[in-house]
Amino acid sequence: MNNADFIELSDGFSVQQDYIEPMQQLGLCSIEDVFSFTGGKNLHKKELADWRSRVEISLPDGSRCFLKRYSRPPAPVQIKNWLAGRSRKLTAHYDFLHADRLEQAGIGTPKVLAFGGKWKGLFEEKSFVITLEIPKGQSLETKLPDCFHADGPKNRSQRLAFIAKLADFARRFHDTGLCHRDFYLCHIFLSGSEDLYLIDLQRTFRPALFKKRWKLKDITQLYYSAPGDIVGGTDRLRFYLRYLGKEKLSAADRFNIKRIKAKAWRMADHDIRRDKPAPFAK
Repeated sequence: MNNADFIELSDGFSVQQDYIEPMQQLGLCSIEDVFSFTGGKNLHKKELADWRSRVEISLPDGSRCFLKRYSRPPAPVQIKNWLAGRSRKLTAHYDFLHADRLEQAGIGTPKVLAFGGKWKGLFEEKSFVITLEIPKGQSLETKLPDCFHADGPKNRSQRLAFIAKLADFARRFHDTGLCHRDFYLCHIFLSGSEDLYLIDLQRTFRPALFKKRWKLKDITQLYYSAPGDIVGGTDRLRFYLRYLGKEKLSAADRFNIKRIKAKAWRMADHDIRRDKPAPFAK
């Protein structure tokens, strides 16, 4: 994200130059406007903390954007973010903190249209970020490519190509030194032009210690969220080999696969006891 492309319309409220007029038409010209805004569609989730909110907004040109608001985040949450991010920043800033690094690695992320916030003493009072929807995008949790739902030589070829594409995407992401901590299919989008995007970057960080452990946790989350009735064991093995850049597994690789499976089953047990689905166990 190039900060030179942004204009500070008011104190603590910055907008991408091409979206100044659309924001003004929506009445979003200041932090106060953002936090009093009642238009759009509330995307509240039961598990979402009461100091966070998400809103889907229709822009004047018919496209959609998403507003994330953080109002008086608890001090422990802020401190945890500062330590993980290795810098003291507004909560919303972590949604795009690593966007430039990811873009250089060929990892698509949502385009930031506006952001801002204000401090109250040492801690944050409020902050927000507005991002543009992924062009004709759908999460891989919502729908895997059609080649996963039909047989035949052509679909098999496309399926193998997509598995390789996703594995390369995961490897490029981890090669940046970053880990996501929510690396589920619901956070990986496929655009209309068949480009992959990574969303919900709030918890993304660059671990100083236990890097392999954090990477393995990401891969476990991806493994867990892939539906078992569509993505088979052979698909998963192909993915992992491609991700590692190998043709054969070493003893250490096989041990890590056992760790991934064991962790996935622990996650499944936790979710099943709470009447939640365990996608990989279908």
